[in-house]
Amino acid sequence: MNILVPIGTSSNAHETLQYAVDFAAAFGAQIYVMEVFNAHGKTGTLTNITKKIVDSGIERLKEVISKVETTDTALKIVTFNGELPDGLRELDKELGIDLIILAPRSNDIQEENYLGQTSGAIIKKTNIPTLIVPKGTEYKVFKTILVAFKSGILKRKRILDTLIEIKNKHKSTINLLLVKTPGYSDDDLKVNTALMDISSQMTFTENQTTYLGVLEHFQAQHPDLLCVFRRKRGFFKKLWEKSTISKSEFYAPVPVLVLSVKKD
Repeated sequence: MNILVPIGTSSNAHETLQYAVDFAAAFGAQIYVMEVFNAHGKTGTLTNITKKIVDSGIERLKEVISKVETTDTALKIVTFNGELPDGLRELDKELGIDLIILAPRSNDIQEENYLGQTSGAIIKKTNIPTLIVPKGTEYKVFKTILVAFKSGILKRKRILDTLIEIKNKHKSTINLLLVKTPGYSDDDLKVNTALMDISSQMTFTENQTTYLGVLEHFQAQHPDLLCVFRRKRGFFKKLWEKSTISKSEFYAPVPVLVLSVKKD
């Protein structure tokens, strides 16, 4: 497994990286620590500008890494000059990234936001499974996983690969929550057999949004991990209107695994 950890400018970046390191150690994974920057300039000066920015970025990454107990987990630094989504695609194409681990808010200083511009862009614009880890969270086994969705249609079984790997490693119990939202169809209620096969229980509920359905059942189930699907009009549908998500629109006190149903 190859894990990518984009490092923003947050003073808590080392906490997210520590979580990723501990997660990687449990799964025998390789970690890539990523810095993305935009260097523009005249042809004659661009090379020098880029080098200075790259060097500065690498030094900052090394400083973050120095605050982490890496044990035997190898960390590799990668940089990209350009837009974040392009960098993610290039790196995935070159290395094959299985999972992105990030904090809810990386660069945005507005505390009311759950997802800031950077973390929101990653969720919105990549098909790579992403684990959103609240600040200060320490890695632990996911004993119970709540998978919430409004449509049970999954066109590709391998969408579930990351979830299945976590379940097998942690011996997790997976509970399904199907939220009937306004305008749902009978097809939405047909739950993918692969998803049914790995679950222990399924609950049906009706609500205005998937998130409100989760709120209703979260306290009763006390999951260690919430898993949702990345659909254009799905759980994080507000992301397609803007690249931030406020805590009034969504907030989870536990890690959130986002799986993509979009084509690669």
